[in-house]
Amino acid sequence: MSSKNPVRIAPHFVAPVDDAALGAIDAVRVSEKASNLWIDAWRDLRKRPMFWISSVMIVFIIVVALFPSLFTAAPPADQCYLSVGDGHPYTSSNGPPAPGHPLGFTKQGCDIFSRIVHGTSTSLSVGLMASAIVVVMGVLMGGLAGFFGGWVDALLMRLGDIFFAIPYILAAVVVMSVFSAYRSPFVIALAIGAFAWPSTARILRSEVLRIKQSDFVMASTALGVSRLKTLASHVLPNSIAPVIVVTTISLAASITAEATLSFLGVGLPSSFMSWGNDISAAQVDLRNNPSTLIYPSIALSVTVLAFIMLGESLREALDPRARALR
Repeated sequence: MSSKNPVRIAPHFVAPVDDAALGAIDAVRVSEKASNLWIDAWRDLRKRPMFWISSVMIVFIIVVALFPSLFTAAPPADQCYLSVGDGHPYTSSNGPPAPGHPLGFTKQGCDIFSRIVHGTSTSLSVGLMASAIVVVMGVLMGGLAGFFGGWVDALLMRLGDIFFAIPYILAAVVVMSVFSAYRSPFVIALAIGAFAWPSTARILRSEVLRIKQSDFVMASTALGVSRLKTLASHVLPNSIAPVIVVTTISLAASITAEATLSFLGVGLPSSFMSWGNDISAAQVDLRNNPSTLIYPSIALSVTVLAFIMLGESLREALDPRARALR
């Protein structure tokens, strides 16, 4: 190579490397708080006023249902009140509020407040039992259908379609009419829950179909774990979040359904203290004493609203996409 054309070698610069910074990036941050779906949901819930308001309301309703004597000493039975003045048993019929009787009296002379307090346990117990039946049947049907697929999925979902096509209120009316001699909170809860489970099963099935494709399910299968154990130990715990939300809202729907059936006269017998029975009995006296209808209706509405608010709070907290949008 001629000396007239010397080769020029460009200087090579190397940026300084901060080994400490790289180590900090690659290091495992063990000091950070643990996180999963439930922990993230709780962190979101505790910042939401609607969650605390609904929780306080529900706790109060449960306390009223379990310990009615803490709130009233008046007996709720029909024709239970003697006169406030002259001793005639019907003097307090449709009477105004009196000391110890803040909401007044019904046509039969019963304390409205006492009937509302004692009716809380009946309405709440029907809602809880009906929701439990819905959860058990929905989780069983939806979990098996989504995880096993094939003919199991086809059979269980077609069975669910049959029940889904029947409005559960109409089905409960027919069931309670047929078994009118056996009307009780458990029978009415069974009539509601036996026809209200398909929506829960469908929601769980769709979630199971998504979860069963996860790596941890494949790893469990590769390790030789039985399919039923994999379903119970891994798939269902990771698929149950939407069911909890739906169950909270369905509990409110079950309480409303009980009141509807009692209002129509095919629900609980009149011997049971129930908001639906009180609303039904107040129809004939609406013009003379509207408070007999208004106050039980308010108690029913507040209870249903509390569970719907809790369900809405849980839905937004358990949905990562909804949390990300806020």
